Amino acid sequence: VDDLPVPQQIRISNITCDSFKISWDIPDSRGRERITHYFIDLNKKENEKENKFKHKEIPTKLVAKAVPLPMTVRGHWFLSPRTEYTVSVQTAAKQPDGDYAVSPWSEIIEFCTADYSAVHLNQLLQKAEAIAGRMLPFTVFYRNQQKEYFQQARFLHCGRLHCPLWLIYVVTPVCRYNFLIEQLTLLPFAFVSAQIQADVLFNQNTNVYFGDFYCMYTSYHYVILVLAPAGSDGDAFCSGRLPALDRANNFFLRCSEESDGSLSFRHAQDVILEVIYTEPVDLSLGTVEKISGQQLLSQSTVNAKKDPSCKICNISVGR
Repeated sequence: VDDLPVPQQIRISNITCDSFKISWDIPDSRGRERITHYFIDLNKKENEKENKFKHKEIPTKLVAKAVPLPMTVRGHWFLSPRTEYTVSVQTAAKQPDGDYAVSPWSEIIEFCTADYSAVHLNQLLQKAEAIAGRMLPFTVFYRNQQKEYFQQARFLHCGRLHCPLWLIYVVTPVCRYNFLIEQLTLLPFAFVSAQIQADVLFNQNTNVYFGDFYCMYTSYHYVILVLAPAGSDGDAFCSGRLPALDRANNFFLRCSEESDGSLSFRHAQDVILEVIYTEPVDLSLGTVEKISGQQLLSQSTVNAKKDPSCKICNISVGR
């Protein structure tokens, strides 16, 4: 560590979903005129209740020339929407041999990135629609998982959207959902399948909203949808924030009324649908059974890391 001055009074401003401006004060010292670069240490803030299956976060160290402040930090490579980060700064002086003399790190401050704007969400929607694929029929929503997973899912409150939603439901191309299972602690077996007829959650009184589109370093792409009973608090919340979809004619999840008055249901083949339902589900309307045979467990993407390099599901914000 050299005698370079330590940045003080770190300030964050102009925060978007994938950028922010940062500035600080440099105290007068004999090393001030030697500063050639700034080192910025940016890390996702750890959550005590992080999903145990999440990808390992890699700290981001940014090197920038000593430009006038405030400095703009921008990049979906290392910034995600509605995510808490910590940041600290060093001053540095590049030496003739190419190495850097550095100051001690500044204080660590915290901030949270902003959510997608309506414009950004519509851009993501258009990208998701382009790869959704053909529609296939289904009649039952279900979720296969460990009993422990369901017990944990009971307490989730939709961290992705920051809205008053009760539960998270997940549907894959074969339509698997999460359910609130109050009585699960009474079940002696480790793996269960929760099932419910599609029309219980999805009918002519349900509104559909688009939430997000992403992947996680795999060839699979995920689309987040929100199902909200018309007129509910969740519906009121989503209607002013998320793009609304036509219940009977969208690219992802459809509910249509047939000529005989019955309902038919279809889902997109080429994306995995992660569906959030805004009300608690009465499991007595469905079934909970022990998994037998070679049934695969459903996936959990809570707190998982999005792939920022994918050209299919990323948009350029503020460019």
